[in-house]
Amino acid sequence: MELSNQIKHYRRKLELSQEELADQVYVTRQTISNWETGKSCPDIHSLLLLSSIFQISLDQLIKGDLKEMKETIHEYELKSWNKRGGIYAILLTASILSFVPLLIFGKIYGLILWILLYAVTMGYAVKLERFKKAHDIHTMKEILAFNEGKRLDEIEKQVEAGKRPYQTFLCVLITGFITFAVTVLLFWLFKNFLI
Repeated sequence: MELSNQIKHYRRKLELSQEELADQVYVTRQTISNWETGKSCPDIHSLLLLSSIFQISLDQLIKGDLKEMKETIHEYELKSWNKRGGIYAILLTASILSFVPLLIFGKIYGLILWILLYAVTMGYAVKLERFKKAHDIHTMKEILAFNEGKRLDEIEKQVEAGKRPYQTFLCVLITGFITFAVTVLLFWLFKNFLI
């Protein structure tokens, strides 16, 4: 990271030892060494103290690291998005495919088990919706831009905002139709071939 080089550069420029700088920032000499080698990063309080001691702005101190920090945050958010989406897809598929078998073979207990599975599935759906709302991603174009680490400009966002109502309706309609078709097909298969 660039920050480690910046700390080392400005410390040497002021002709301070690691121990002298550590005393001024209220940390140990080992902590300064870890910052300068990139093994760890200073917290915000320490960054403010360092920028004051070096008599430079915080932006100057962490230049170059902002882009890296943004990329790291985006990677984390993207992994979180993909993980939640994958879990939701598995749960939704399991909910759809297990309804008829659980109902036929488990009777009331199978129905209770399916209701529990469905509740967990809807819990993940709510988590995904909160994530989408927090990152202002609703339409497919916004989701694809998010996956690429980009944001839509204001005009594109307005166009996508106009699409949201009917895209949501179409998604619900198509998902409902597919779920109904799969359930009818499974019921027919179980009734004609397994019972």
